[in-house]
Amino acid sequence: MSTVLCDVEDGIATLSLNLPHKLNPIAAELQQELRAQLARVRDDKSVRALVLTGSGKAFCVGADLGTMRNTGGQSLGDATAEWMQTLSHPLIQDLRTMPVPVLCAVNGPAAGAGVGLALACDVVIAAKSAYFYLPFLPKLGIVPDLGCTWAIPRLVGPARAMGMALLDERLDAEKAVQWGLIWAAFDDELLLLEAQKIAQRLARLPAHAVLEARQALEASARHTLPEQLHYESERQRELIDQPSFAEGVAAFLQKRAPVFPGR
Repeated sequence: MSTVLCDVEDGIATLSLNLPHKLNPIAAELQQELRAQLARVRDDKSVRALVLTGSGKAFCVGADLGTMRNTGGQSLGDATAEWMQTLSHPLIQDLRTMPVPVLCAVNGPAAGAGVGLALACDVVIAAKSAYFYLPFLPKLGIVPDLGCTWAIPRLVGPARAMGMALLDERLDAEKAVQWGLIWAAFDDELLLLEAQKIAQRLARLPAHAVLEARQALEASARHTLPEQLHYESERQRELIDQPSFAEGVAAFLQKRAPVFPGR
């Protein structure tokens, strides 16, 4: 049985983590298969948007602690760090560099590394029964990983990020929306339907839109205001001369929806 299910329809790829009996832990086999499926989506020029979700009752509950063992002469810490650097970190980078928008539909609990996996996507929605939970420090004495310490402070601010890291509390989906951690929460039975609706909207974007959005927002974190204003004008210098801008202007003047080419 595949640990990641893949379906492609009408330009939208849906990847489902598929270890439901274990609540989709981010095991090595699952990460390897997810990277392979992401590579296929990257290479498939017919795909214009990607949905990532989980099978069963959970999205992803993080590491499968019961399978963590010392490897050969390495300590467990050395083995884990090596595994993260050679597999987990490239997986997060795969998501952050996908040439199409990535929507995460969190269908149930996202815990530990599962939170980092979800937040590596461009837009995150969740079922109202879902929650986000960081057990790393309160339960295990280790730091949040898979990008949690990078993404969460940027999304909710340092005070709330510190509370999430230390207070051993579940953040429910509706509060996650209020805090700005995710985009929206939907009734459980409507989640995948709403995910498809949003994915269809994302699929209609100019092919380069998500890459430009990621780069611009990440640049703003390291720039002063004058530097970011200059960045914006230089991007406009290039993008205004591209076919997408011409199509957008024509559509506006003709009072119709723009039709942008694919990748």
